[in-house]
Amino acid sequence: MKDVQTQETLGDRLWIWGHEVGSHDSYIKPRKSTITPIEAAKSMGLTNLIMVRYEGKPAPPYESYARPFASLRQFVWSIVGGGGHPADGDFDAALDLAARFPNMTGVIMDDFFQVEASDTFSYTVEQLRDIRKRLHSQAKPLDLWTVVYLDRSLEKPIAPYLAECDVITAWTWWAGNLPRLESNLTRLEAMAPGKRIVLGCYLYDYGGNKPMPQAAMEEQCRLGLRWLQEGRIEGMVFLASCVCDQPFEAVEWTRSWIRAVKHPGSFIKK
Repeated sequence: MKDVQTQETLGDRLWIWGHEVGSHDSYIKPRKSTITPIEAAKSMGLTNLIMVRYEGKPAPPYESYARPFASLRQFVWSIVGGGGHPADGDFDAALDLAARFPNMTGVIMDDFFQVEASDTFSYTVEQLRDIRKRLHSQAKPLDLWTVVYLDRSLEKPIAPYLAECDVITAWTWWAGNLPRLESNLTRLEAMAPGKRIVLGCYLYDYGGNKPMPQAAMEEQCRLGLRWLQEGRIEGMVFLASCVCDQPFEAVEWTRSWIRAVKHPGSFIKK
């Protein structure tokens, strides 16, 4: 549902995943993060941002917080925040935000398919269908995004839920599972045929609670670039903004990689 230029460059398909300043300080070392989502996007050379509430921050109404987002090419806002539980008023607050910002193009459900529950999620299939209809019926239609963990979610009965979403972000929680990235993506494609997929690339190994090895980051980006050029995925998103000022090799390498591949001649084939 996004309004984009006719001929997109590869850089137009790259996103940063945003959290409030310092959201991951409790378990990511060595230093506290002070970078905002907008500052992180600029530091990584990105103009698309997915903003997700984390531990209740930021709190609605969102307009004053989101004012700097007007400088972005596009952004998406969460209606289910980190942890997978929607807060009262999140959906209506997101719709209000979209009405005020023409460059907001969708909403996202983070951690929707809870690890702890086998078949109980934040919304029923019927509720998702109603949410999607409401998003699509806005004066400026919005996409419904969700998160799928390729190494944690695919064994669950999620296909009916995915059918009600527009965009799927696909993540590998444990860096040690990245060798199965392509086979897991194939499984997701079979489970959700025809859906738009955005490859999620962690800048930190959250499953292993340690820095992402640079070699693993390079392999994710190599595959993502190939799949983008083949039309197999729609984009890539890097998580998270509150890691972008940490002195990790994977962050620095990714920043350089983005700079190298997003040049004006890197057109996406239609």
